[in-house]
Formats: sequence, structure tokens, C-alpha cells
Amino acid sequence: MLLICGDESAAEHADEGCGGWSEEMSERGVLQGGGGLRPPSEATAVRVRDDEVLLTDGPFAEAKEQIGGYCIIECADLDEAIDVAARHPAAGYGTIEIRPLWEP
Repeated sequence: MLLICGDESAAEHADEGCGGWSEEMSERGVLQGGGGLRPPSEATAVRVRDDEVLLTDGPFAEAKEQIGGYCIIECADLDEAIDVAARHPAAGYGTIEIRPLWEP
């Protein structure tokens, strides 16, 4: 999975799309799904402590960068995943985190 991360300035890129990246990765058979996320200010964090549900408006963790979207990709190895991530337009203004999915 690619986690698309950026700081507040990344919001100005929200309507730009991916500049052909999605189409290219779909043609390669790499892109399996994904989507953008609403801003962190619209998030609700849920925690349960001592059987009590605790809600927090906004993101739970305070961080400079927040996750703005995700892409599910299927690659042969980490090298291919790095190539795919490096081609994503958001890599030019934010961070793309590559994270393997947990396989039971």
C-alpha cells in the first residue's frame, strides 16, 4: 500500500489528480485501488480504554504530515514498489510511504 502524506500545503494539490499516474499504473497492472481522504480536520479518532469509547475530533496524532490518500498496488518486489511510488506526483511535494499489507 502507498500512503500519500503531506503537510497543510498539500491541500492545494487536492484537485490536481495524478497527472496520468493512475492510468499508467493501471495499464502496468500494478494499481489495484485507492482513493483520497477528506482533510484531517474532518477525522474522528476512536479509542477504547477500560471499556469506555473515547472520541477525539481530528487526527489522534499531532504530526507535521498527515495521510491524504492511499493506493493499493501489487508489485513483484520492493524495488518495483519504490519505482511506482517515486513516479507518483505527490512524491514531489509530500511523502509516499510504502507499507506491505498484512497477509493472514
